[in-house]
Amino acid sequence: MNNLPALSKSLKVYQIVFLGLAWMTPMIFFTVYGVAYDAAGGQMVLAYLIAFLAIFFTAYSYSRMVKAYPIAGSAYTYTKKAIHPRLGFLVGWALLLDYIFSPIIAILTFGIFMHTEFPSIPVYVWVIVMNIILALVNIVGIKSVARISGISVVVQILFISLFCLFIIKDIATGQASSSTLFSLHPFLASDVPFTTIFSGAALICFCFLGFDAVTTMAEETIQPERTIPKAIFLIVCIAAVMYIAISYFTQIAYPGFTFTNPDNAAYTLVKLVGGNLLSSLFITVLIIATFTQGVSSVTSVTRFLYALGRESVLPQKVFSYIHPTFKTPVVNILLVTAFSFLGMFIDLNTAVTFVSFGALTAFTFVNLSVIAHFYIKLKKRSFTETILYLIFPLIGAAFIGWLLTLLNKDTLLIGVAWLTVGFLYLFVKSRLPAPFVKRDHSKVTVPEK
Repeated sequence: MNNLPALSKSLKVYQIVFLGLAWMTPMIFFTVYGVAYDAAGGQMVLAYLIAFLAIFFTAYSYSRMVKAYPIAGSAYTYTKKAIHPRLGFLVGWALLLDYIFSPIIAILTFGIFMHTEFPSIPVYVWVIVMNIILALVNIVGIKSVARISGISVVVQILFISLFCLFIIKDIATGQASSSTLFSLHPFLASDVPFTTIFSGAALICFCFLGFDAVTTMAEETIQPERTIPKAIFLIVCIAAVMYIAISYFTQIAYPGFTFTNPDNAAYTLVKLVGGNLLSSLFITVLIIATFTQGVSSVTSVTRFLYALGRESVLPQKVFSYIHPTFKTPVVNILLVTAFSFLGMFIDLNTAVTFVSFGALTAFTFVNLSVIAHFYIKLKKRSFTETILYLIFPLIGAAFIGWLLTLLNKDTLLIGVAWLTVGFLYLFVKSRLPAPFVKRDHSKVTVPEK
């Protein structure tokens, strides 16, 4: 008999939405602004609309799968259960690329913008400092940080609202290029090729990452079959409104905006909009946002590694080790911290594209998992069910899969190489079926979240 204590089902819709937005970090728009602007040829509104459309279908697929498996899940879990365990491992391996580069983005963002504010201190110093702080917080435990996630989201949304109000003020007082708040120009591609805009959308999908993370909270949610799907759609829609609103206002007010460094282009934009006052506030809010994003990112990857270790997909003694005092996966945290020092040597664009590769790969297979589970296994094939369980997820898989191919060639090559390593690891593993046998975890300590 399993005497493990059950997780408390206490989370409601609004709590899940706040947790998802905290994971997503609304300020991520500014983090990747310069990189996304270059990738989309300046057509940010169209790129975000396309990304939202692709993500919407994928969000629908996540909502179906969480109903099928109302447990702490992910693309790894859904693919493993709906299609095949070994394919699930490869999807999880691709998702790991997303997870291990997410902390680097938070750390690198912190370093870039702190260096912008304090030019005498190199980026790598800030990267080292932030990396060590995140490691210590995650080792000791993050309950206190979890409590301020909601506050962090509110602060970020307030800053975004203030930023938009400053632009509206410029338009109203004639200080912007446009004299009207309503324009179709941001929705027209002008002379930018659609392939460029779609390439930007592929990268911008990164800004929506976080809605999928709430599926891991299914076992702690009241009526997860109804609550999680509703929260997923609310998270995606709230994020889309914020991102498209900022893009729209900046595009009509400052169509000729230019920058020299994509990594800190957002700082230049904020200073143009609100001067030194707003730029100082921007740095403060960004520090709060990157800290909570960094803590969440490190937590995500270390718990994901723990789950793979607990199932013996990765070496169990190493990856499922829990510190007896702190009750956290210390070895995983130290490994992720060591890897995150790459932030001293790579640029933001590289980190974002790697995360996008992992996420888009995982999203593709979540869509395919809906087809495998509902349409093929359960044979739900009436006219309505065919639309819901074949057409919609097929559109989502095709859309996301196409965006995946639009990532730059170097990213695709490294991504394929990463998957090849995962395939070889799976192939040479001496006891291949072992990771997929149900185990007794009655003596396993669950790491503190």
